[in-house]
Amino acid sequence: MAKALARHILVKTEEDALKLKKRLSEGDDFAQLARRHSLCPSGKRGGDLGEVRPGQMVHAIDKAIFKQPLRVVQGPIKSSFGYHLLQVFYRE
Repeated sequence: MAKALARHILVKTEEDALKLKKRLSEGDDFAQLARRHSLCPSGKRGGDLGEVRPGQMVHAIDKAIFKQPLRVVQGPIKSSFGYHLLQVFYRE
């Protein structure tokens, strides 16, 4: 079965996600931004979601994890929880 290693930052608004994405493009550290801003409990781990398998995440995030390019910050991606910035390190 497929699996992937990913991390994300979850915020309430698209505007917040876009501001954080800009900071990431300017060189800010993903893990530090996740610790400070993410609403998800994974924020305490720098946004680390660990290894995930298809179907474990909400559809929009699952689709991005298993279809979008690796090592590129994706998003904002809207889900029922808010807006996500997502980075996938590998897929098997």
